[in-house]
Amino acid sequence: MWSNLCGKVLAEVRSHAACRATAVYPARPGGTREQTTRERRHKVHNLLDQGVGLLECARRLDVALNTVKRYARMQEPTGDRRAPRYKPTLVDPYRDHLRARRAADPAVPVKHLFREIREQGHTGSLNLLYRYITQGRAEGERPVTTSQRFSRLLLTRPESLRDKDAALLRGLTKDCPEMTELAFLTDKFAQLLTPAEGNDAKLTDWITTVRTVGLPRLHSFANGLELDRAAIDAGLTLPYHNGRTEGVNTRTKRIMRQMRDRAEFDLLRHRILLS
Repeated sequence: MWSNLCGKVLAEVRSHAACRATAVYPARPGGTREQTTRERRHKVHNLLDQGVGLLECARRLDVALNTVKRYARMQEPTGDRRAPRYKPTLVDPYRDHLRARRAADPAVPVKHLFREIREQGHTGSLNLLYRYITQGRAEGERPVTTSQRFSRLLLTRPESLRDKDAALLRGLTKDCPEMTELAFLTDKFAQLLTPAEGNDAKLTDWITTVRTVGLPRLHSFANGLELDRAAIDAGLTLPYHNGRTEGVNTRTKRIMRQMRDRAEFDLLRHRILLS
């Protein structure tokens, strides 16, 4: 279930590339490396201001001379985040056309856009255009982050996110109601994966909520849950699972692969019993 949900979340994130492309990097607190850089630069410049030579600075701070020279040339670190840069592609000259067409008709098929720019002289492939739009480059030249990273942030436990990743996630979802709903629904479904009594009723509420929001990929996921509802309810409410059985099966298959064409069934049985 979780694997299927991950695929649907990624598809939803890709369909909202325009929202992600116009988002702005949120401010982030300095990390350990940045703090260390500031401290070392401050020490070097303090010694230099007192008239201490570069070689003596290196001896006092117990660092290499070239390191002292680098910090001596360094300006005050700003800690600004840089958005990812992409290499130029064959689609870049047609960005304005793509941006205008998608603004006028957000549901225009990519194949239609491909035919239009082909008539204007585009020589690239359809897959290149798909990737270009999926990355959000039709709306902005330097998207904040990729679809894969955004979906990974959505699927990570909130308490496991670093401060800068949590701030980035808030910045990406605050201006898009659908992405805000996606983050909320993903978190609620993740809570159901810990078996507990009453999770079947919570799943019903979750499916009802999904069908009221504009997330068509989650709609199909919810429909798939209903097709095997009895087994899913059992998995969400009962403490039993077949994890150990699957583990034994995996180990048995591994041993069989190791012994292929080298031994008979008796030795295979012996190894399995001893493992």
